[in-house]
Amino acid sequence: MNRLAQVLSFLSIVLAGSSARAQGTEWQTLNTEIVSLSRRGSYDRAIELAKKALSVAEEAGGSHHPLVAVSLNNLALLYKTQGRYAEAGLLYERALMIKETVLGPHHPSVALGLNNLAEVCRTQGNYTRAQSLYKRALMIKEKTLGPNHPSVATSLNNLAALYRTNGEYEQAEPLYRRALAIRERAFGKDHPSVATSLDNLASLCEAQSRYPQAESLYQRALDIRERGLGADDPAAAVSLDNLGKLFETQGHPGRAELFYNRSLRIREKALGRDHAAVATSLENLATLYRNTGRERAALPLEQRATTIKAMKR
Repeated sequence: MNRLAQVLSFLSIVLAGSSARAQGTEWQTLNTEIVSLSRRGSYDRAIELAKKALSVAEEAGGSHHPLVAVSLNNLALLYKTQGRYAEAGLLYERALMIKETVLGPHHPSVALGLNNLAEVCRTQGNYTRAQSLYKRALMIKEKTLGPNHPSVATSLNNLAALYRTNGEYEQAEPLYRRALAIRERAFGKDHPSVATSLDNLASLCEAQSRYPQAESLYQRALDIRERGLGADDPAAAVSLDNLGKLFETQGHPGRAELFYNRSLRIREKALGRDHAAVATSLENLATLYRNTGRERAALPLEQRATTIKAMKR
């Protein structure tokens, strides 16, 4: 959904005829509302509109029109958000088929379709197919965009994450490091995407109990976010959570609590007290309290997190 603006720009070119243009305008209006509903967490209503947008797309250009592929991807993403992975996978498969037919098997948009389908396969535990899809997406991007394109870094991260899930740390680390190097060259060492790569590499080090290296990488990511976005930006809360969990894992509950509390305050201030990310911070603190024998302190946090989650369904 976050690629919607680019997609709409593309579709303004491919739509043809006055009727198609009229339907394209309706499609754009529907998708604008879908994005708004999704950001508010109103997924059921968003799915209703996404199905309608798909019907409009099919009427506008037929079942193999690029408009249809975009609509299928949007609906699949909503299903994926709700954990309806089988349904999402079928839609991603159909969207990929359309892209390959219309654009050819080596188009960058096909790589995006492969990535979408791979993510669903990974979530379902079908790691063998996910790996094959991720590798094909990487190959397409390297061939069409060049080996040092930022989009290549994204595919490297995806494949590395899969290796990490399988415990194949030696295969994952060089991919994470290559992705980090690409982003540093492309964007500079203080770019937010560099912070994301640092988090990925830090998480791998943490999984291998390489705690000093993990802490250094997490701290650098936090510094980048605080300098670039501000100390009270929600992105900084992500880094604070990472550091909190690292210290909790190492048996330093006092330090972990400081990071978790700061993360909670940032999210409440920036996002509102009932945001889903606030529930995450509450759960982090509650788990820490329970693990350190403070059940009475944990209970109200758990109850509040449960209430927030119920509101978002």
